[in-house]
Amino acid sequence: MDHLDFTVADGIGTLVINRPEARNAFTMSMIRDWEEILRRCRTDDDVRVFVLTGAGDRAFCAGIDLAWLTDPLTPLERKTDLHAGIQRIALAVEDLGKPIIAAINGVAVGAGLDMALMCDLRVMSSTARVSEGYVKLGLAPGGGGAYFLPRLVGLANALELLLTGEPVDAAEALRIGLVNRVVQPHELLDATMTLARSIAANPPASVRMIRRVTRQSASLELRPALDMVSSHVAVLATTDDVGEALSAMTQRRTGDFTGR
Repeated sequence: MDHLDFTVADGIGTLVINRPEARNAFTMSMIRDWEEILRRCRTDDDVRVFVLTGAGDRAFCAGIDLAWLTDPLTPLERKTDLHAGIQRIALAVEDLGKPIIAAINGVAVGAGLDMALMCDLRVMSSTARVSEGYVKLGLAPGGGGAYFLPRLVGLANALELLLTGEPVDAAEALRIGLVNRVVQPHELLDATMTLARSIAANPPASVRMIRRVTRQSASLELRPALDMVSSHVAVLATTDDVGEALSAMTQRRTGDFTGR
Protein backbone atom coordinates (compact mmCIF):
# COMPACT_ATOMS: atom_id res chain seq x y z
CA MET A 1 0.00 0.00 0.00
CA ASP A 2 1.52 3.30 -1.10
CA HIS A 3 2.76 5.47 1.77
CA LEU A 4 1.35 3.20 4.48
CA ASP A 5 3.54 0.63 6.23
CA PHE A 6 1.74 -1.96 8.36
CA THR A 7 3.37 -4.65 10.48
CA VAL A 8 2.23 -7.04 13.22
CA ALA A 9 4.46 -8.29 16.04
CA ASP A 10 3.85 -9.45 19.61
CA GLY A 11 0.13 -8.77 19.41
CA ILE A 12 0.62 -5.18 18.22
CA GLY A 13 -0.32 -3.91 14.77
CA THR A 14 1.65 -0.80 13.81
CA LEU A 15 0.59 1.53 11.00
CA VAL A 16 3.16 4.10 9.88
CA ILE A 17 2.07 6.99 7.68
CA ASN A 18 5.09 7.00 5.38
CA ARG A 19 5.08 10.16 3.31
CA PRO A 20 7.64 12.31 5.10
CA GLU A 21 8.37 14.45 2.05
CA ALA A 22 4.81 15.82 2.42
CA ARG A 23 4.87 15.87 6.24
CA ASN A 24 2.86 12.63 6.11
CA ALA A 25 -0.18 14.35 4.62
CA PHE A 26 -2.65 11.78 3.34
CA THR A 27 -4.44 11.38 0.02
CA MET A 28 -7.85 9.86 -0.55
CA SER A 29 -6.15 6.76 -1.93
CA MET A 30 -4.23 6.39 1.33
CA ILE A 31 -7.47 6.81 3.28
CA ARG A 32 -9.08 3.88 1.45
CA ASP A 33 -6.10 1.66 2.25
CA TRP A 34 -6.03 2.94 5.85
CA GLU A 35 -9.67 1.99 6.35
CA GLU A 36 -9.06 -1.45 4.85
CA ILE A 37 -6.20 -2.10 7.30
CA LEU A 38 -8.42 -1.16 10.25
CA ARG A 39 -11.25 -3.36 8.98
CA ARG A 40 -8.92 -6.36 8.60
CA CYS A 41 -7.49 -5.88 12.08
CA ARG A 42 -10.95 -6.04 13.59
CA THR A 43 -11.10 -9.80 12.95
CA ASP A 44 -7.38 -10.57 13.18
CA ASP A 45 -6.71 -12.26 16.52
CA ASP A 46 -2.97 -11.62 16.10
CA VAL A 47 -3.68 -7.90 16.59
CA ARG A 48 -4.63 -7.08 20.17
CA VAL A 49 -3.54 -3.43 20.16
CA PHE A 50 -3.13 -1.00 17.26
CA VAL A 51 -0.47 1.73 17.10
CA LEU A 52 -0.55 4.68 14.68
CA THR A 53 2.45 6.94 14.02
CA GLY A 54 4.21 8.92 11.30
CA ALA A 55 7.49 8.31 9.52
CA GLY A 56 10.46 10.48 10.40
CA ASP A 57 10.73 13.00 13.21
CA ARG A 58 9.14 16.09 11.62
CA ALA A 59 5.49 15.16 11.33
CA PHE A 60 2.87 12.77 12.63
CA CYS A 61 0.41 13.90 9.98
CA ALA A 62 -0.18 17.26 8.32
CA GLY A 63 -3.76 16.36 7.42
CA ILE A 64 -5.21 16.03 3.96
CA ASP A 65 -3.02 16.76 0.96
CA LEU A 66 -3.79 20.36 0.02
CA ALA A 67 -4.27 19.36 -3.61
CA TRP A 68 -7.70 18.10 -2.55
CA LEU A 69 -8.75 21.66 -1.74
CA THR A 70 -7.91 22.83 -5.25
CA ASP A 71 -9.71 19.98 -7.01
CA PRO A 72 -12.70 21.31 -9.00
CA LEU A 73 -15.33 19.50 -6.96
CA THR A 74 -18.93 20.53 -6.41
CA PRO A 75 -20.04 21.03 -2.79
CA LEU A 76 -21.90 17.70 -2.93
CA GLU A 77 -18.83 15.91 -4.31
CA ARG A 78 -16.63 17.39 -1.60
CA LYS A 79 -19.11 16.41 1.12
CA THR A 80 -19.25 12.89 -0.33
CA ASP A 81 -15.45 12.75 -0.32
CA LEU A 82 -15.36 13.64 3.36
CA HIS A 83 -18.13 11.22 4.31
CA ALA A 84 -16.81 8.31 2.24
CA GLY A 85 -13.17 9.14 2.96
CA ILE A 86 -11.74 10.76 6.07
CA GLN A 87 -14.85 10.25 8.18
CA ARG A 88 -14.77 6.52 7.42
CA ILE A 89 -11.54 6.32 9.44
CA ALA A 90 -13.34 7.56 12.55
CA LEU A 91 -16.01 4.91 12.06
CA ALA A 92 -13.44 2.18 11.38
CA VAL A 93 -11.56 3.15 14.56
CA GLU A 94 -14.83 2.94 16.49
CA ASP A 95 -15.59 -0.47 14.97
CA LEU A 96 -12.05 -1.79 15.50
CA GLY A 97 -13.01 -3.06 18.93
CA LYS A 98 -9.39 -2.98 20.10
CA PRO A 99 -7.35 -0.24 21.81
CA ILE A 100 -5.58 2.12 19.42
CA ILE A 101 -2.68 4.33 20.49
CA ALA A 102 -1.33 7.34 18.60
CA ALA A 103 2.41 7.96 18.89
CA ILE A 104 2.61 11.64 17.97
CA ASN A 105 6.17 11.96 16.72
CA GLY A 106 5.94 15.42 15.18
CA VAL A 107 3.55 18.04 13.85
CA ALA A 108 -0.12 17.03 13.77
CA VAL A 109 -2.36 19.56 12.03
CA GLY A 110 -6.05 19.69 11.17
CA ALA A 111 -7.30 16.29 10.06
CA GLY A 112 -3.88 14.93 11.03
CA LEU A 113 -4.58 15.88 14.63
CA ASP A 114 -8.10 14.50 14.29
CA MET A 115 -6.58 11.13 13.41
CA ALA A 116 -4.80 11.16 16.78
CA LEU A 117 -7.85 12.44 18.68
CA MET A 118 -10.01 9.53 17.53
CA CYS A 119 -7.52 7.07 19.04
CA ASP A 120 -8.02 5.77 22.58
CA LEU A 121 -4.65 6.91 23.94
CA ARG A 122 -1.98 9.36 22.82
CA VAL A 123 1.76 9.42 23.58
CA MET A 124 3.51 12.59 22.39
CA SER A 125 7.11 13.53 21.70
CA SER A 126 8.28 16.47 23.79
CA THR A 127 9.28 18.30 20.59
CA ALA A 128 5.98 17.75 18.75
CA ARG A 129 3.32 20.39 18.24
CA VAL A 130 -0.35 20.01 17.39
CA SER A 131 -2.91 22.35 15.91
CA GLU A 132 -6.54 22.34 14.81
CA GLY A 133 -5.57 24.68 12.00
CA TYR A 134 -8.80 24.54 9.99
CA VAL A 135 -9.76 28.11 10.80
CA LYS A 136 -6.53 29.40 9.24
CA LEU A 137 -7.79 28.02 5.92
CA GLY A 138 -11.33 29.27 6.44
CA LEU A 139 -12.58 25.73 7.03
CA ALA A 140 -14.26 23.73 9.80
CA PRO A 141 -12.96 20.48 11.37
CA GLY A 142 -14.25 17.92 8.87
CA GLY A 143 -12.22 15.04 10.29
CA GLY A 144 -14.10 14.84 13.57
CA GLY A 145 -12.15 17.33 15.67
CA ALA A 146 -15.28 19.16 16.82
CA TYR A 147 -16.60 15.83 18.15
CA PHE A 148 -13.49 14.33 19.75
CA LEU A 149 -11.68 17.39 21.09
CA PRO A 150 -14.33 18.65 23.58
CA ARG A 151 -14.64 15.13 24.97
CA LEU A 152 -10.93 15.13 25.76
CA VAL A 153 -10.18 18.68 26.92
CA GLY A 154 -13.58 20.22 27.69
CA LEU A 155 -15.65 22.66 25.65
CA ALA A 156 -13.78 25.88 26.49
CA ASN A 157 -10.32 24.46 25.77
CA ALA A 158 -11.59 22.84 22.59
CA LEU A 159 -13.12 26.07 21.33
CA GLU A 160 -9.92 27.97 22.04
CA LEU A 161 -7.90 25.50 19.99
CA LEU A 162 -10.46 25.38 17.19
CA LEU A 163 -11.19 29.11 16.96
CA THR A 164 -7.58 30.31 17.15
CA GLY A 165 -5.94 27.51 15.20
CA GLU A 166 -2.80 28.21 17.23
CA PRO A 167 -0.31 25.38 17.80
CA VAL A 168 0.03 23.70 21.19
CA ASP A 169 3.28 22.25 22.48
CA ALA A 170 3.61 18.93 24.28
CA ALA A 171 3.60 20.39 27.80
CA GLU A 172 0.33 22.25 27.17
CA ALA A 173 -1.21 19.23 25.43
CA LEU A 174 -0.47 17.16 28.52
CA ARG A 175 -1.79 19.84 30.89
CA ILE A 176 -5.18 20.08 29.21
CA GLY A 177 -5.56 16.31 28.82
CA LEU A 178 -5.14 16.14 25.07
CA VAL A 179 -2.43 13.48 25.46
CA ASN A 180 -1.76 10.81 28.08
CA ARG A 181 2.03 10.97 28.19
CA VAL A 182 4.91 13.10 26.95
CA VAL A 183 8.33 11.54 26.40
CA GLN A 184 11.62 12.48 24.80
CA PRO A 185 11.69 12.00 21.01
CA HIS A 186 14.09 9.06 21.11
CA GLU A 187 11.87 7.34 23.69
CA LEU A 188 8.56 7.73 21.85
CA LEU A 189 8.26 4.37 20.10
CA ASP A 190 9.68 2.40 23.02
CA ALA A 191 7.30 4.11 25.45
CA THR A 192 4.35 3.58 23.12
CA MET A 193 5.18 -0.08 22.56
CA THR A 194 5.65 -0.66 26.31
CA LEU A 195 2.18 0.78 26.87
CA ALA A 196 0.77 -1.31 24.02
CA ARG A 197 2.36 -4.51 25.33
CA SER A 198 1.02 -3.90 28.84
CA ILE A 199 -2.49 -3.76 27.34
CA ALA A 200 -1.96 -6.66 24.94
CA ALA A 201 -0.86 -8.88 27.86
CA ASN A 202 -4.34 -8.68 29.41
CA PRO A 203 -7.26 -10.99 28.48
CA PRO A 204 -8.38 -9.83 25.02
CA ALA A 205 -12.11 -10.24 25.66
CA SER A 206 -11.89 -8.09 28.78
CA VAL A 207 -9.85 -5.43 26.98
CA ARG A 208 -12.34 -5.25 24.13
CA MET A 209 -15.36 -5.09 26.46
CA ILE A 210 -13.79 -2.38 28.61
CA ARG A 211 -13.00 -0.29 25.53
CA ARG A 212 -16.54 -0.76 24.21
CA VAL A 213 -18.40 0.08 27.40
CA THR A 214 -16.18 3.08 28.11
CA ARG A 215 -16.65 4.55 24.65
CA GLN A 216 -20.39 3.83 24.58
CA SER A 217 -21.00 5.06 28.12
CA ALA A 218 -19.72 8.49 27.11
CA SER A 219 -22.97 9.04 25.18
CA LEU A 220 -25.35 7.33 27.63
CA GLU A 221 -27.10 8.32 30.81
CA LEU A 222 -26.29 6.41 34.01
CA ARG A 223 -29.10 3.84 34.00
CA PRO A 224 -28.64 2.53 30.44
CA ALA A 225 -24.86 2.60 30.92
CA LEU A 226 -25.11 0.41 34.01
CA ASP A 227 -27.58 -1.89 32.29
CA MET A 228 -25.25 -2.27 29.32
CA VAL A 229 -22.14 -3.03 31.37
CA SER A 230 -23.98 -5.63 33.48
CA SER A 231 -24.63 -7.60 30.29
CA HIS A 232 -20.97 -7.45 29.33
CA VAL A 233 -19.85 -8.56 32.79
CA ALA A 234 -22.28 -11.49 32.66
CA VAL A 235 -20.70 -12.62 29.38
CA LEU A 236 -17.11 -12.12 30.56
CA ALA A 237 -17.76 -14.10 33.77
CA THR A 238 -18.20 -17.24 31.66
CA THR A 239 -14.83 -16.98 29.85
CA ASP A 240 -11.82 -19.19 30.50
CA ASP A 241 -9.73 -16.13 31.37
CA VAL A 242 -11.92 -15.35 34.38
CA GLY A 243 -11.90 -18.98 35.49
CA GLU A 244 -8.11 -19.16 35.31
CA ALA A 245 -7.69 -15.86 37.13
CA LEU A 246 -10.03 -16.92 39.93
CA SER A 247 -8.23 -20.24 40.29
CA ALA A 248 -4.86 -18.54 40.51
CA MET A 249 -6.17 -16.00 43.01
CA THR A 250 -7.68 -18.76 45.17
CA GLN A 251 -4.40 -20.63 45.21
CA ARG A 252 -2.50 -17.51 46.24
CA ARG A 253 -4.94 -16.77 49.06
CA THR A 254 -4.85 -20.37 50.25
CA GLY A 255 -1.09 -20.17 50.30
CA ASP A 256 -1.25 -16.99 52.38
CA PHE A 257 -3.49 -18.63 54.99
CA THR A 258 -1.39 -21.79 55.23
CA GLY A 259 1.84 -19.88 55.46
CA ARG A 260 3.25 -21.23 52.21
